[in-house]
Amino acid sequence: MSYLFTTLYEVFVRTYEGFLKAALITIEITAVAVILGTVLGIIFALMKISKSKILQTIANLYITIIRGTPLIVQIMFLYYGITSIVTLSNFWAGALALAVHNGAYIAEIFRGAIQGIDRGQEEASLAVGMNPRQAMRRIIFPQALRRAIPPLGNQFIITLKDSSLVYVIGVSELYGMANREAAASFQPFETFLVVGLYYLIMVLIFTSLLKWYEKKLDVDR
Repeated sequence: MSYLFTTLYEVFVRTYEGFLKAALITIEITAVAVILGTVLGIIFALMKISKSKILQTIANLYITIIRGTPLIVQIMFLYYGITSIVTLSNFWAGALALAVHNGAYIAEIFRGAIQGIDRGQEEASLAVGMNPRQAMRRIIFPQALRRAIPPLGNQFIITLKDSSLVYVIGVSELYGMANREAAASFQPFETFLVVGLYYLIMVLIFTSLLKWYEKKLDVDR
């Protein structure tokens, strides 16, 4: 056991500079994917609950395709599809692929949150002179956003872990760096154990921030 701890410490000391830089890239690509994915999710959620059959069909098709295919296939498909049209770095291609993937799940989160608001509130808003867009913007969506925070937080944590898959298109994030280090040092067990701790620490920090924010907003009430 002492030998294992000694070896893990040696791996940590040898790799911490490279792993910290890679962890920063992981956080950056997750942040970009979450922001863009949230924008996509809101758009497609509104399309899905709209009265337009065309918009509903487009939203349903997007959500069905994304949720029905593996993320790694989507990353490869979107990477080669995007870079064949415009020149993008591996980072941005991976971030866009993750955003498109998360947008489908976030759309369903917002759809459920919006439809969970009592119908009477929209009717009351219309009765006092608001149009449907104003009712959505001022009354319905703020309440739906509060309800959506817990599942959104879970989705963001999933995105952080899923970001490890962008290593397949050459992004030097945490898992990609660990892959190269394991191959170079012939210590795959120790290397991936150390990198697993990096992921665990990031998830725990994010979870703590999310709980603090939920408590601040008093989401349960």
